[in-house]
Amino acid sequence: MSKPFVYGTAVFGENFTDREAETKRLKMNFEAGVNTILISPRRTGKTSLVYHAVEQITDPSVKVVMMDIYDCRDEYEFYERFASAVLKGMTTKAEQAMALAKSFLSRLSPKISISPEPSQEFSVSLGIGPKTEKPEEILDLPERIAQKRNLNIVVCIDEFQQVGEFPDSLNFQKKVRGVWQLQKKVSYCLFGSKKHMMDRLFQDRAKPFYHFGDMFFLGTIPREEWVKYIVQRFGTRNMTISEEIAGRLCDKVESYSSYVQQLAWNVMIETEGVVTEQNLESGYELLIRQTSALFVRQLANLTVYQMNYLKALDAGLHTGFASSNILEEYRLGSKSNIARIENVLISKELIEKKEDGVYFADPVFAFWFHREYCK
Repeated sequence: MSKPFVYGTAVFGENFTDREAETKRLKMNFEAGVNTILISPRRTGKTSLVYHAVEQITDPSVKVVMMDIYDCRDEYEFYERFASAVLKGMTTKAEQAMALAKSFLSRLSPKISISPEPSQEFSVSLGIGPKTEKPEEILDLPERIAQKRNLNIVVCIDEFQQVGEFPDSLNFQKKVRGVWQLQKKVSYCLFGSKKHMMDRLFQDRAKPFYHFGDMFFLGTIPREEWVKYIVQRFGTRNMTISEEIAGRLCDKVESYSSYVQQLAWNVMIETEGVVTEQNLESGYELLIRQTSALFVRQLANLTVYQMNYLKALDAGLHTGFASSNILEEYRLGSKSNIARIENVLISKELIEKKEDGVYFADPVFAFWFHREYCK
């Protein structure tokens, strides 16, 4: 039996909803070889959208490589992950991956590990380090394969903001951009879950990846689309939820994709037949309990000034934090302290800056913080 609601992982098939315009744009970029940078807040479904767009590609000459670098700590781990992902993306058989590695990375000694479980894919180990293959040859691997096989390759890299944390990151970025921008048959889709870090990589004119490709910002799915989806998914389990309650469900989490799915599942657990207002409140309370441990960790080691800033935000302030009366009322220290406070809170993904001011980055955290610290 399929899951009615999915969260905490990429969403596929019938669990994916809306995003028709975004899917079309991504698919066209992939098929036309246009580099793409996808930026959005967390929990809005970036990864699911990329996978969904890939599923729509029917051109057999377009091959897609998917990789995730969330735990890469330096450029050599990146090269290892990059080369391995490209090799595995070109074939489903370990023997063919080994032959590719030997053909295109002749100075390495590739190792293939095959799981005894038939359902598990093979893994590739190349042993890349400072004294092995030249980085430029690794970075140009998909282009050489694409030219040899007359393919067009799209390399999708999740958690790309991680490269900003590498030692000597700026030189690494210059090296990567220098190779990738010359490739004719390979394009890249770069996306990540930390919006402020992605902004820093791609919107700073001084950074190598500025103007690297088509940049678009992923907002939340419209409320009316979520309402239709929620009502339909409850119906698959012979349950009924009114459009009014489904809309309030969306409002409670500001239509953030992952939270909508999680809260809808919580409400379904609480329901017998017809969803009531009490079922919605019980499901939301369960969501708060499920996320509270994470929120406690996010607040760990915050200073008094940083906590006071969050309390000011909770009180409805979004601008003017450096004014004398606000500094005094909320005990925020000096004017020069405000920038330091904001930088820390942004890095911890607790707040975000918008055109009209500063806001909590997470609607569920905002509710939890108000209840725990501001009543």
